[in-house]
Amino acid sequence: EALVRWRHPRHGLLAPDKFIAAAEQTGLIGPLTRWVLIDALRHCQAARREGIRLRASVNLSARSLHDPHLPETIEEALKTTGAEAHQLTLEITESAIVLDPKRAEGVLARLSSMGAWLSIDDFGTGYTSLASIKRLPVNEIKIDQSFIIGMLADKKDAMIVRSVIELGHNLGLI
Repeated sequence: EALVRWRHPRHGLLAPDKFIAAAEQTGLIGPLTRWVLIDALRHCQAARREGIRLRASVNLSARSLHDPHLPETIEEALKTTGAEAHQLTLEITESAIVLDPKRAEGVLARLSSMGAWLSIDDFGTGYTSLASIKRLPVNEIKIDQSFIIGMLADKKDAMIVRSVIELGHNLGLI
């Protein structure tokens, strides 16, 4: 998984929660997303040359998901690196999908048709309806850590985790 960090000259190493919102507000999220895609795919290609098959997993911000040029950005990154779409997993938070479900569904359908693997991240926190889950062309759902962390001590968290896993299996997801 490509985990972007910013080594700031005065503030040191900054986690995404410290700068992604600013990148979205200033319009820099597009170039940042492009850079992360290309860098992650270049690492995959370097590993492939060594006989190791990797899939790069890249988190998309809500703004990136709703960018009408996202599919072209991904196509460009694939072309630039020589990688194939099946080497790329795009992680989208459930809350990003909920912001504009119709648009998200269209973008995800286009990305899926390109061959990219799609993952819903932080599942269980964004109020996605079951009707939309069955329509979305996703390959996997990743249960939000708030349920995972508490599942050993909280029976309700454990039941939620088991139920989501069962739902995913029944929908053919991983």
